[in-house]
Amino acid sequence: MQHLTHFSRRRFIQGTAAVLATQPLLSQPIRANESDGYLRGRLYKTLKIGMVQVQGSLVDKFRAAKEAGFHGIELNAPGYDITEVNRAITEAEFPVDGTVCASHWQIRHTSADASERATALDTLKNAIRDTKAVGGNTVLLVVGRGSDGTEEECWKRSIDNISKALPLAAELGMYIAIENVWNQFLYDHEGGADQTADKFVKYVDEFNSPWVGMQFDIGNHWKYGSMGDWIRQLNRRIVKLDLKGFSRAANDGKGAFTKIGEGDLDWADVRKALAEIHYTGWAAAEVGGGGPERLREISQNMDRVFGLTG
Repeated sequence: MQHLTHFSRRRFIQGTAAVLATQPLLSQPIRANESDGYLRGRLYKTLKIGMVQVQGSLVDKFRAAKEAGFHGIELNAPGYDITEVNRAITEAEFPVDGTVCASHWQIRHTSADASERATALDTLKNAIRDTKAVGGNTVLLVVGRGSDGTEEECWKRSIDNISKALPLAAELGMYIAIENVWNQFLYDHEGGADQTADKFVKYVDEFNSPWVGMQFDIGNHWKYGSMGDWIRQLNRRIVKLDLKGFSRAANDGKGAFTKIGEGDLDWADVRKALAEIHYTGWAAAEVGGGGPERLREISQNMDRVFGLTG
């Protein structure tokens, strides 16, 4: 993989966005013996800013992530100083590939309170603007909680509210990247491990917009279904990946999150599925962070589960 310093930050991010937008056009089948090496040169590693537990300035944090082997970083938006971030990007030669929408768990698009939904919309719009201002192209969004009402109510409220941000997303070329999380919405929280991504597919498709997709978290729903099969179902709707480990057997069979590569998640099938859908783009670690040594460990774990080395 060429190092990012061989590209201007703007060209790299624009190129990644263009590749993501054209994924459905890539229909050449992947042979079984090619899938393990498919992601080499096609997958870029990023992580959440809160995982970088390094003292110093934002420049120091960016440099620590870069030295650990990452290719970009995600911030929380809105809430940062745009000038400071752009200075750190320039000095560290390290891009911000996207952000996580601030307060989306507390102030929700599924809320029964119209004023709360209006605030959630304003936050999302500001996140879109601020992410664009630092060169990113995705805003990760948790759409709400299933406990805010019936599935039908939460579906309609969130679709209606988030749709109001689509003109801005389209104008700025920004993806609203919905994350699959344990929020009791679009899956059965008390259900078994044979669930499918059917509801996520229908939900994303209802927006009828190329600017809404999934930031698919590979670890979050292994408890509930086959992540390889979910990737195959979601297909072109996946604009970015999140990842962590998970063990169904841990905690007396109740399941538990793990380090990347630990547990019983079927990474071989994940790699095969990503090759089958011709995934090219970013993958964001979302696990416990730490200092330089821990960051290197996370980066190396990502290399291993995605088959990026060897």
